[in-house]
Amino acid sequence: MAGSEPVTAPDQHKPGHRKSGRIGAVLSAAVLVLMAFCGNHEGKVEEIWLVGLAAVLLIIVIGDSVLRRSGLRS
Repeated sequence: MAGSEPVTAPDQHKPGHRKSGRIGAVLSAAVLVLMAFCGNHEGKVEEIWLVGLAAVLLIIVIGDSVLRRSGLRS
């Protein structure tokens, strides 16, 4: 019986590279914005999607750093 032991996933025991993940997300967001404004598309729908996806990536990175500073994530 393991009544008091917390249930954890195997990937929680071996954390990844946080800084590399943040850098990758910011670079991906920058590439998405460049694709939005340097592309050869005619409509605005593509620009909205690309800028929106870049914004979501940046919100995730900022939210992660805020949660880590406040101690809510390890």
